[in-house]
Amino acid sequence: MARTSRGPVRVTIAQIEVSNDHAANLLVVRSAFTEAQRLQADLLVLPEYASGFDPRGVGIEHAEPLDGPFVTTLQRWAAETGVAVIAGTTLPGSGSGSGSGSGTTRAVNAVVAIDGGGHLVGVYRKVHLYDAFGHRESDRLEPGPVDAAPTTMTVGGLTFGVMTCYDLRFPESARRLVDAGADVLVVPAAWAAGDLKADHWRTLARARAIENTSVVLAVGQAGKGVTGRSLLVGPDGQVGLELDERAGLRTADVDPGALGAVREANPSLVNRRYAVVPKDQQQR
Repeated sequence: MARTSRGPVRVTIAQIEVSNDHAANLLVVRSAFTEAQRLQADLLVLPEYASGFDPRGVGIEHAEPLDGPFVTTLQRWAAETGVAVIAGTTLPGSGSGSGSGSGTTRAVNAVVAIDGGGHLVGVYRKVHLYDAFGHRESDRLEPGPVDAAPTTMTVGGLTFGVMTCYDLRFPESARRLVDAGADVLVVPAAWAAGDLKADHWRTLARARAIENTSVVLAVGQAGKGVTGRSLLVGPDGQVGLELDERAGLRTADVDPGALGAVREANPSLVNRRYAVVPKDQQQR
């Protein structure tokens, strides 16, 4: 079982390679749970699209409902091991009762947060679709509601806020999570490879950590067409852990005391003068 101490929260970063084969992907995830349990981790973080992935694009063919095999298996393994999990998946779009439903041709890029008792605590539906650098995620996916409540989960003495991949380029997404109490920003991703993309990934993760005096856990996929290079960034912007392009698991402790010390020395959140609200709620 995971540790119950109120001290540092132990996190396992699973930079896995994900395929089209959902059953095979679950075997990989099972191994990640086993390793996280062995190291007495409190939280396992999997990348975006951990249930199924195609570098050419993910859509309705990969969608599973929340009561489908991927999420329910995560819930069962979390309950068995005591390890909470945050993982990317693909859900059916609106009007579709299943991954093969005829009510929609688009799916939803989502991240689920499941606590160490196996309870589904929250579901984040990606707001910013990746229509950039020659990609058109909106051809296959529908965006999540911009006014949905921020998705957070408390593990140990820390609150983890959930965003995903392309959201990292939008600082207001991170700030909204921090306003909801997040100490740690969790960014599951399948960050597309390309010129300067790895540099952008690292730079943006550090920026989100510095401007929010928050820890950033940016967990990427390994494999064809994606960048890998998962990061754990401290609230002072220093990179404490970094993987390369290859698949791998790393475990580290996140210390609430160190986070508090940085926020005391650099009270930028207290000194701010502007709030973040959804675009359609802005006064004109």
